[in-house]
Order: sequence, then structure tokens, then C-alpha cells
Amino acid sequence: MKKVKLVATDLDGTFLRNDRSISKANLLALDELGKKGILRVVATGRNLRKAKEVLGDDIPFDYVVFSSGAGVFNWKTKQHIYHQNIIESSAQKLLSHFIRKGESFHAFFPVPENHQHYYYRGTEPSEEFERYFTFNQYFAEELNTDALPQTELCQFLVIIKENEKHFNELKTEIEALCPEIRVVRTSSPITKGYIWIEVFHRLVSKGNGVLEVCRRHNIDPKQTMAIGNDYNDFDLLAFARHSFLTANAPHEIKNRFPLLPSNEEDAFARAVELLQE
Repeated sequence: MKKVKLVATDLDGTFLRNDRSISKANLLALDELGKKGILRVVATGRNLRKAKEVLGDDIPFDYVVFSSGAGVFNWKTKQHIYHQNIIESSAQKLLSHFIRKGESFHAFFPVPENHQHYYYRGTEPSEEFERYFTFNQYFAEELNTDALPQTELCQFLVIIKENEKHFNELKTEIEALCPEIRVVRTSSPITKGYIWIEVFHRLVSKGNGVLEVCRRHNIDPKQTMAIGNDYNDFDLLAFARHSFLTANAPHEIKNRFPLLPSNEEDAFARAVELLQE
């Protein structure tokens, strides 16, 4: 692990505390990595605007892989260096499918403007959908079902109550509809009892976003470390040579990777300490 040249971390539930603050220990760990010339990368499901809400310009990361890998942003130069959206034809199929199924969903504008989105209320009321809408309504536009947007889209977010059968059925339908699409399951960061189904182009993943950074710096994936806490971190953790889950990860996935302390106990800083051992 002393050969590691890049460390990537998820934000919510991993690098950030539950109140979205950053511990002193984690900041010191970032500084230590910088002194050693090790690249520091955020790999988050947040869009770039939401990442900036919790990361000030003075937080010493080098890159932000945002929207689960749909875009990569150079944190130092403030430049977008990579993006991958859903092509227009697939976006049209997915919009029509979710409307026909009566699902509640959000459809996000192409990167880099993907903090803006269309919303559609399904046939069944959803408290979780309304909570998300309340938090993001300033950037929301109601979907006009009579004139669907003819454009690429970054991603879809379909919100359902926690139901394994329903999730698996939707996943199968979506992947059969558009073979170039991938489906990512995420535990709701707002309310327990809901599943967030995120739909992206198949090339979008946190792992591929970090790979783009590796390519630009001639770093072998074997020289990487990653820390995460949830289902949507699996591709990142599978990509990196040295990978860890935090103790606050869902119980059913804790056996997938070695465990660190929780995000409330400076998991990121503990991972950086391991580099010295």
C-alpha cells in the first residue's frame, strides 16, 4: 500500500460526517496525502453543484468525480475534463417507459448542467419523492408529457418504496429497453425504507471516472485506494487495488470489503493511516 498514488473517497456517509461537516482528522489526512504527492479524488453521487455545497474551495482535493462518474471536474483548475450522458434516443425511451409505468422520477439535464432536472409525479403518492423535490425545487421543471425534451440526459432517478421484487422487475425492464444503460441501486440518504434507482449510460461509474484521472496522470489502477459506504460504491471499490467499506455501511454488504471505523469516527483518516503501516 506504500505504492499508492491515488486515494478516492465517497462523500456522504464516508468522508463527511452525518451532519455533512468535515472532521479535523480528515482534513489533516488530505493535507498529508498532498505532501506525499498522492492524488486526492472525491467520487460522489452528488452533482457538482451539490458537491460544492459541502466542499469549499479550500478543501484540498484534486479532482471531483461527480454524478456517479457522469462527469469529472478538476478541482484545482475549475475545469470540466470529462462527461458521459445518455443519448437522446435512449432518453426518449426511458421517459416514455416511466410515464407509462406510472413511476415517480426525476430526469436530469446533460452534464455540466445536470443540477437542473425535470420531474414527474407517478400514479401513487410518494413522500420520499416530495422530500427530494422540496430540497431541489429551485432547479426543477415539471415534465411536459405532451412534448418530451429532445435532448441527451445525464441520468434518471426513480424513487420506490423498499421492495426487492419491484426493484428487480424495474431493473430488468430498464436494461432490456436500452442495452447501453446501467442501473445503480442506492439507499435513500433522506429516509429509510426507500430505494433510489439511478439510471446512467453504461460507461458511467465512479470507477470509470477515477480511471479517467488515472489515465491523465499515468497511474496504474493497482496504485489506487478507495473508501465507500454503500451499494453505489461497489464499482469504485472493485476498481481500486485497496478498497474499504465504513462501519456504517448496510449490514448485508459489510462482508464485501475490509471494514474501517464509521464516517463519524474519521474513517477516511484511518484509511490514510494504513498507508503508513
